[in-house]
Amino acid sequence: AHVVDSLRAAGAIIIGSTNTPEFAHASITDNPLSGATRNPWNLQRSPGGSSGGAGAAVASGCVALAEGSDMGGSVRIPASWCGVVGLKPSLGRIPMNALPGLWDTLSHHGPLARSVEDIWEFLLVTQGPSHSDPWSTLSPLSRPQPEDHDQVAQMSVGLSLDLGCWAVDPEISATVELAAGVIGDTGARIDFIDAGFTAEDEYLWVAMWSVFMAGYYGDLLETQRDLLDPDVVRLIEAGNRLTAAQYKRLELRRTEVWQRIMGIFEHHDVIICPTMAQAPKPATKIEERRRPAPANDGRFHAEDMTAVWNLVAPCPAVSVPGGRFGPGPHEGLPIGVQIIGRPGREDQVLAVAHHIENWSGSPSWRPEVTG
Repeated sequence: AHVVDSLRAAGAIIIGSTNTPEFAHASITDNPLSGATRNPWNLQRSPGGSSGGAGAAVASGCVALAEGSDMGGSVRIPASWCGVVGLKPSLGRIPMNALPGLWDTLSHHGPLARSVEDIWEFLLVTQGPSHSDPWSTLSPLSRPQPEDHDQVAQMSVGLSLDLGCWAVDPEISATVELAAGVIGDTGARIDFIDAGFTAEDEYLWVAMWSVFMAGYYGDLLETQRDLLDPDVVRLIEAGNRLTAAQYKRLELRRTEVWQRIMGIFEHHDVIICPTMAQAPKPATKIEERRRPAPANDGRFHAEDMTAVWNLVAPCPAVSVPGGRFGPGPHEGLPIGVQIIGRPGREDQVLAVAHHIENWSGSPSWRPEVTG
């Protein structure tokens, strides 16, 4: 893979592979082969997924940097729940040639690290362009200078605490609002916005994800159904039920999402929202990872607020720690703040993330990991 070759060429020492859910399909890291990966901040909780092993390795100090793959939040989810930084770059920024097909528009390689500075190091040595990935057409980014962080004061920021429909834990909402206030203290303009997402947008991503799974791994049902994770089987079967025409109509709905978000970016440089709507879940998979239906309160009770941003894949999105839960059942667990930018503007989302991490002090956070 381009990302591995680039890291090796830059002198990276490859420690090894980390655990994921089967075929990176879920938001927690548990699988029939290797079992559950645990969150270094609380071993009864999940580090998230699908790059949960990577997030746990960075948070616990096993490694300084890790590579993750983000198709629906698989870098940002573990970054949020493990208290580290995780970036989904713009589509094609880091060439993605590790999949069976090269025309996928949901998938990204992305770094996890304890600081924004380390995220930049990873990004600068792994970025393209490269003909190994047909989406890799962006001009290379250059190393940011100290004065670049002054650009935050000139920004217009759109703030959404629920993206239009999510049921968000009050402590998470409060943390995200405080983090946005820190950006506002620089002189940036902060506007509450209606991102306009609905549960149907989330289900749109789920449908596209099921076709991804069916297209790449559907043949395994004929020979290895009994060995596959039951959730993988369910996703593949759902993807197989969609016709080519139905899939094409999904692109029409995805176009509507793109146009809506680009309308927001006409007036705002970045969007700030929670990464996760809820605290880290139990480490082991005790139920099928189905997306819930809207509850009687009219709110969407899904865990992540990440997958809808993969529908607008050219937009970079980063999760940065903004705080931790106070006394209660989630005490000490990290809370992630998500920043989404215009296509190709990793410099802006990382500049905002840098200000938030300076405020939270998260690069110095260390969980007390015991055997």
